Amino acid sequence: MLRNNLLCHIRTKCTNSQSARFTVKIIYQSFFQLELIRRAGYPAEAHVVLTEDGYLLTIHRIPGGKNSPVVFLQHCLLCSSAIWIIIGKEKALPYKLADQGYDVWLGNFRGNTYSKTHISLSPSNPKFWNFSYDKMGTYDLPAMISYVTNLTSKPVHTYIGYSIGTTTFYVMAIKRPEFAKMVRVMISLAPVAFVGNMTSLLRLFAPYTSSIEAILRFLGINEFLPKNSVLLYLARVGCNVNLFTQQICGIITFLLKGFDEEQFDYLLLPMLLAHFPSGTSVKTMAHFLQGVNSGKFRAYDYGRQKNMQIYNATIPPDYDLSRITVPIALIHSDNDWIVNKKDLKMLRDSLTNIVDDYRVPFPKFNHLDFLLAKDAPTLVYEKVLEIVKNKVN
Repeated sequence: MLRNNLLCHIRTKCTNSQSARFTVKIIYQSFFQLELIRRAGYPAEAHVVLTEDGYLLTIHRIPGGKNSPVVFLQHCLLCSSAIWIIIGKEKALPYKLADQGYDVWLGNFRGNTYSKTHISLSPSNPKFWNFSYDKMGTYDLPAMISYVTNLTSKPVHTYIGYSIGTTTFYVMAIKRPEFAKMVRVMISLAPVAFVGNMTSLLRLFAPYTSSIEAILRFLGINEFLPKNSVLLYLARVGCNVNLFTQQICGIITFLLKGFDEEQFDYLLLPMLLAHFPSGTSVKTMAHFLQGVNSGKFRAYDYGRQKNMQIYNATIPPDYDLSRITVPIALIHSDNDWIVNKKDLKMLRDSLTNIVDDYRVPFPKFNHLDFLLAKDAPTLVYEKVLEIVKNKVN
């Protein structure tokens, strides 16, 4: 199935020998993800989609029955589709959706472990990494969503985005509304648009974004935290030495996402570090940090001179959230150090079709808890399943 899907979508842009090479590479990349799902007792498939600008994206699927409604899940920044199932068989949202009879699809953005292929560009070529989350919303989501709707002959019943998976959906809904119309309802877990008030440790790097990006480019570094980096290898080894080192790694995670030791299962650390971070472009991280500096939700800032060439203005244009017509449910928490209450209010005030606005009823619930908290199934997923079932006929 995987080979046929791949050849179907790239035969017009590359040779058969190239197709075979891409197929082997992508099958290898997807093997462990598919095995994780199958070991949990579910069927699993991998599909490959070609974007308009030549990236090959892998979508993992837990297939439902012939008439099963389609639910599409999209991961966070530096994540892959694996992040959704790390919490395990009895708790993970994709498995709960599958148990309810839904046809579950897990997307992967360009540049991560499962979507690190292009029809003409190698990851060693800086041009491969010339993208931010703007292109993920402009090209990646439209390619994946249209593929799923064409294959199943159904609209996407529910799109569930987490963190940057919400950001990119907003971008798509604004810039490519014809694809957003293929989605009946969108659920935003830890919704990220405005980030000017975030309290994460990441904000300390924001004032130096341009300088850091320039230095990394000068050094020829265009990929941010790839899965096979030496730094991550050392982190994985160090975090698994003993309980003390696990707690240190947990504290570092809390500084980025918010403290919630009560909900954090240290036994998940080995699995988490095996799949996270999964890499992205330096430009994507820079775009995210630009939002911290500006307090705006807007396109990538190239600097005054290049902005004039690209946008015909010295500053990049804002994304106009009021143009989004897809029904959106917001699910958020008080202790999310990425999604601050003030930023959330700006998002809420900008959207025009909010169908649900749910605050997680646990004060310490943080950004990462949406996928890894011990009580995520009761605190969040029950609400998600309710929305999926009831909001759209």
